[in-house]
Amino acid sequence: MSNLVQIGLGESMLRAGTSGLSILAITAVVWLVQIYYRQAPPAGLANALSAADPAAPPAIDINLVPAFDSTITKGVPRSAQIHTNIPTRPRNEISSYTVQDGDTVFGIAEKFGLQPQTVLWSNYNTLLDDPHSLKPGQDLIILPVDGVYWEWLGGIPFGDWAEFYGVTAAEIIEYPGNNIDPNAVGEYQNANIKTGSWLIIPGGEREFVNWSAPLGVTRENPASARVLGPGACDPVSGGSVGYGTYVYPTNKHFLSGFDYSEKTNHRGIDLAGNEGEGVYAADAGVVVYSGWNNYGYGYMIMIDHGNGFQSLYAHLSELYRGCGASVGQGETIGAIGSTGRSSGAHLHFELMAGVKVNPWDYLPPP
Repeated sequence: MSNLVQIGLGESMLRAGTSGLSILAITAVVWLVQIYYRQAPPAGLANALSAADPAAPPAIDINLVPAFDSTITKGVPRSAQIHTNIPTRPRNEISSYTVQDGDTVFGIAEKFGLQPQTVLWSNYNTLLDDPHSLKPGQDLIILPVDGVYWEWLGGIPFGDWAEFYGVTAAEIIEYPGNNIDPNAVGEYQNANIKTGSWLIIPGGEREFVNWSAPLGVTRENPASARVLGPGACDPVSGGSVGYGTYVYPTNKHFLSGFDYSEKTNHRGIDLAGNEGEGVYAADAGVVVYSGWNNYGYGYMIMIDHGNGFQSLYAHLSELYRGCGASVGQGETIGAIGSTGRSSGAHLHFELMAGVKVNPWDYLPPP
């Protein structure tokens, strides 16, 4: 080996020896594997191999199959549906609804997908355009669409009647809920429709009828309130004049009923209070109405503030100031009650300046 190294062949011999040993090791491994697989396989392995042979399918013992565990569910379960849901279809017929305890015009309208004014506009003979008229047990007409329900009495061209409500004659005549044969009425403008027919006016609007809220009742001219009841006063000269700012007329500064809403013809706010609690003048002025109101306000006081504004206090249980009394701001003028069309003790409070205004715009923050 020394001589081979000296002549430069040592490295070559080392490589050759290493290669030879590798070949011998691989050959030995192959030989051992062949010997192992020539032996008989274990019983379990033999059964598995025979099962893999399609020519000899194994018999399955049904008694060895595990029972299904109903408590184990994989995936998302889906139970059988025995009912079919039919999509809601628009209705064209008028329906009725019996007022329940706790109902409001807003709540009933929302229940049927209508605007609150539609409930009033379709039930004038029952509610008189006053949401306070709503009482349990009343049967209301529920229109299938927003609009007006009114009686056709003739006397004017049908087209003009439709225009009064802001719609066309065609919209009324061709609305399916009115069950009118367009071919039988002739010219729409002068449609031949039987007088006394109650018609749905889809999309129609009308002005609210206001019976119980006097406007412009001043100390110099209180006579305009005489039609409202025995609380009307005679003319008054002089007296306190308001500051133009307002205080709360009740101890509590939150609602206990309806809010100001032009949509429901409620042009005041219902302030919370217990029976007998004091009611205070929101500003200085002179009493121009003190007594019973014939159109739903019960016992009522109205004050003219001498500056173009009037304030109204309704459903009172007691009146502490009478006609012509000059009152100061914050002075007690009556007591909270539930007289007239009222569903519970509260104060109905209004502010007017030729038209009814939203009291929240003039009262201080609660």
